Formats: sequence, C-alpha cells, structure tokens
Amino acid sequence: MKKIMLCCSSGMSTSLLVKKMQEEANRRGLAAEIRAYGASEFEVQMPHYQVVLLGPQVKYMLPDLQVRAAEHGIPVDVINMMDYGMQRGDKVLDHALSLLA
Repeated sequence: MKKIMLCCSSGMSTSLLVKKMQEEANRRGLAAEIRAYGASEFEVQMPHYQVVLLGPQVKYMLPDLQVRAAEHGIPVDVINMMDYGMQRGDKVLDHALSLLA
C-alpha cells in the first residue's frame, strides 16, 4: 500500500486532486491511500505517510518541511503548478511514486 500525503494551506484545495489521484491509482490496480491535509497538520500526519507533496501555494515551506520529514526518511516535494491547476491526477501520482523509487 502506497501512502501519499498532499499538503496545502487548508487541505481543501487539494481534495479534488486527491480524488483524481485515487481514481488513477484504482484504474492502475495500485493499492494507495491518498489524503490531503492543511499545513498546520503536517507534524501530526506526516509520519503516517511514505511521501508528501505540497500544493504550489505552500512551496515556500518546502525547505523547512523537508528537514522535518527527513528525520522520518520521508521525501517532500512540490506538485507541478500546471499539473495542480489542470488537476492531472495521473501526473501527480506518477510524481509521488517516482519519489518512492
């Protein structure tokens, strides 16, 4: 089971993207748990996931969150702005999986 966390300002703007990513994972037959949280929940939720992707609106937090997640061996990166805006669940899922390779 792949466990992917999306993180944005409040967790709301990534919820549709989570749905599209989950649909793509299901289409591929990939067991995945994908959830969205607000940045304020990062510390509590991050240890339960294998990878964290940040919404473009919180990319300024990347250096700090990478340091915190590194203590748990969890990669953190920013979602491509075009993929985010176009709600390309397949591309964002591919990006998350590439960080797990």
